[in-house]
Amino acid sequence: MTIPNCNKVDQFSYFDAKNERRTRYVLALTFVTMVLEIGAGTIFGSMALLADGWHMGTHAAAFCITLFVYRYARKHSHSGKFSYGTGKVGVLGGYTSAMLLGMVALGMLFESVHRLVSPVKIEFNAAILVAVIGLVVNLLSMLLLGHHDHSHTHDHSHTHGHDHHQPHSHQDHNLKAAYIHVLTDALTSVLAIAALLVGKFVGWTWLDPIMGVVGSVIIAKWAWGLMQQTSPILLDKAIDESYKQRIAATLEQADVSLQDLHIWKVSADHFCATLTLKDQKMREPAFFKQLLGDFDKINHLVIEVNPA
Repeated sequence: MTIPNCNKVDQFSYFDAKNERRTRYVLALTFVTMVLEIGAGTIFGSMALLADGWHMGTHAAAFCITLFVYRYARKHSHSGKFSYGTGKVGVLGGYTSAMLLGMVALGMLFESVHRLVSPVKIEFNAAILVAVIGLVVNLLSMLLLGHHDHSHTHDHSHTHGHDHHQPHSHQDHNLKAAYIHVLTDALTSVLAIAALLVGKFVGWTWLDPIMGVVGSVIIAKWAWGLMQQTSPILLDKAIDESYKQRIAATLEQADVSLQDLHIWKVSADHFCATLTLKDQKMREPAFFKQLLGDFDKINHLVIEVNPA
């Protein structure tokens, strides 16, 4: 007997392929800049160049995670190895990148506090040049990634006793994580340029580590926000209670007893649901699926009907 592949949820799309290509360009740009900065820092003895080069290295690692996620999702999108598709692969990539961002923020905070306690001599001209180069590279990377909430609208058609043909806004947490990495680097460059200019012309050298503390707090906040968006999906968070209550009210109008109801996220934009009903008339599950047809957040619905 041939088992049908019903794995239609959140398949790898044209938009994901486009995002993968953009990320590859940004990775190449970031890697070249990293090599140049580390090489120049080693030759000219500039700690500022070396530090920024290794900072670029952390972002290059994050982009490698992003590309791996896209390739893995594309490879397994039609394999049937995942019950509800590969949607969570991108979410997991976003969560992992958020963890890396958190570590970067922690490292920045530690280094900034250390420099407040033990100030070091700053080579302002070289440091300003590095910060400007980094800012230009990150602005170009942001342009390549093309951030528009990293979502797009497209149609999914699923058959569960009847056809769903609803538009969905597809959230790409994987690309969003890559974009936040670039955005944080751009932010640190802007803060560094401001602090270095003030330090050079006014003499407030303490402003440089203070800006580092500010930047680390902002980056940590972005990382926490991304973790809050992705962790509920990875943990199969249930849909909000009001949505469940609307389903229960709809079924109650059909004179049926709702015994069990579970609705959980299987990707950034898709929910699955299982319902157990008791019906005196023993109507077919297809009847209740049609009755719940307006609840378009549910992409895969399983209904069990038992005698009352």
